Amino acid sequence: SITKERTEVVLQGTSSLDPNDPAAVWEEYDFKCKPGDLKRRPCFISPYHYRLDWLMWFAAFQTYEQNEWIIHLAGKLLAQEEEALSLMATNPFAGRVPP
Repeated sequence: SITKERTEVVLQGTSSLDPNDPAAVWEEYDFKCKPGDLKRRPCFISPYHYRLDWLMWFAAFQTYEQNEWIIHLAGKLLAQEEEALSLMATNPFAGRVPP
């Protein structure tokens, strides 16, 4: 154990025309191995790990200014770039209008 609490970075998008609308529905991008859904079986691929999922853990300890790559990743997800989406376990906007 490294810390007693685990802070998480969560990437979400919405199809709402007004993201500030309290009724806007936000949907989460799931990662392949990053902890998330408590009902999902843990990812185990020793001795390897998914680099992006691992970096997300460390990004939670810092600001986005110290992890500019998160802004670039979010932009690629918004643009529905296949290379970025291939790093995700799920795309909540698959077959729909991009967020």
